Amino acid sequence: MKWFHRIITDPRSEDTIDFTLPIGENRPMTKPLPSSFYVSITGLKPKNFWATFLFWRHAIPSKMQADTAPGILFSDVRKINKIQHTLTAWESKEHMIKYIHSGHHLKALKAFKKIAVGKTFGFETDRIPSWDEVHDLWLKNGKEY
Repeated sequence: MKWFHRIITDPRSEDTIDFTLPIGENRPMTKPLPSSFYVSITGLKPKNFWATFLFWRHAIPSKMQADTAPGILFSDVRKINKIQHTLTAWESKEHMIKYIHSGHHLKALKAFKKIAVGKTFGFETDRIPSWDEVHDLWLKNGKEY
């Protein structure tokens, strides 16, 4: 198994965080998909070089939180055209909202305007879109923050 390892230091506070994650271990579907569920697509780009460190300091714990959040059906990440994208599928929009307003993701939300630009798009569906579809949907329908 390959591993992703990175130590990130915040230049202002000198705080460090050590990330070690298995590569290619994105959360597979763990149960059959319901006939309808909520998909969330996010695309973010750090504002500058220094913000990149803070971005990853929030992104990795948020991804780990998503992988075990109540109601999660699928979770994956990709970099497309220099934009970091997440694709998640949830049993309901309510499950997704509970996730984004808790734990590491809530900390990331509070730091967002200082470290990144981007947009999100969510919708009810009966299938998980392909990554080609994800990027097109995000470009056409994403709401900027």
